[in-house]
Amino acid sequence: MKYAILNRGDELSLELTERFHYLAAEQQLIHHDESPDIVVSIGGDGTMLQAFHRYIDQLNSTAFVGIHTGHLGFYADWKADEIELLVQLMGNHHQAETLQPRIVKYPLIDLIVTTHHQETTRYTALNEFTLKGIDGTLVAQIDINDQLFEMFRGDGICVSTPSGSTAYNKSLGGAMVHPSIASIQLAEIASINNRVFRTLGSSLVLPKHHHFDIFSRKEQRLLLTIDHLNSTLDNLSSIRCQVSDQTVTFVRYRPFPFWNRVREAFLGYE
Repeated sequence: MKYAILNRGDELSLELTERFHYLAAEQQLIHHDESPDIVVSIGGDGTMLQAFHRYIDQLNSTAFVGIHTGHLGFYADWKADEIELLVQLMGNHHQAETLQPRIVKYPLIDLIVTTHHQETTRYTALNEFTLKGIDGTLVAQIDINDQLFEMFRGDGICVSTPSGSTAYNKSLGGAMVHPSIASIQLAEIASINNRVFRTLGSSLVLPKHHHFDIFSRKEQRLLLTIDHLNSTLDNLSSIRCQVSDQTVTFVRYRPFPFWNRVREAFLGYE
C-alpha cells in the first residue's frame, strides 16, 4: 500500500509525521507522494482540506484518513497517541478479510464560475464555498432549476456539502445534514429584506440532480472562497452550483458515526 502525509506544520504534527514514517516502514507501507492509495492528514480539519485539494485530481483512486493534533475534527478519526494502532491496521487490512476497513464516500459541490467574457472555471469543494461582497453588500439573483427564486442583497451566500454543514453553515443557522444524503445547502449571510430584495430567510437544501445559479446583479468586487482557498472576482456573471458526480473517500478502520461526531464536537458528551 502506498501512502502520503500532509501535516499542519506544528511541532507535534511534525513529530507524528516522522513517527508515522518509521512505523509505516516496519509494516512495509510505501511512502509515495505522487499517487498514494491513502493520504494521511495530521493536524485538524484545515489540514484535511489542504490534503483534499492537493489530491483533487486523484479522488477516484485515493482515500483519506485523519489524525488530529488539537480538538476533535469531523474529518479526523484518530488521536495522536493512537498512531501505532492506525499504522498497524493500515499494514494488516490487506492481509485478512476480517480487517477490511469500511469505505465511506461523502458528497462534494461542483461549481462553474462564468465571467462577463463567458470564460468558465470549474471548482470542487469538500466543505463549502462562500461568495461575499468586498466593497459593500452582495447583490445577486438566485435561480433554482433555471427558474427565478429570489433576489438577494446582503453580506454573502454560503453553499455547503453535508459534511461541511457542521462548519460555517451551522453558524449561519443552517441545518446539519447527514453525509449519506447527496445534497447541497444554501445559507444566507446577513440578508437585507425590503420591497425590492426579498429572500426566504432560511437555508435551502437541494438534492442531487437539482442545481441553482447565482447571478451577479451589479458591478461589484467579490470574494469567492472555496474551502480555504480565496480568489477575487470583479467580472462575475454567474455561478452554477450542484452536487458533484465525484465523491471523496474516507477509510474507517473503526466505527465513528456522524452523529457521534456532532455530539462530541458540540455537546461534549463522551
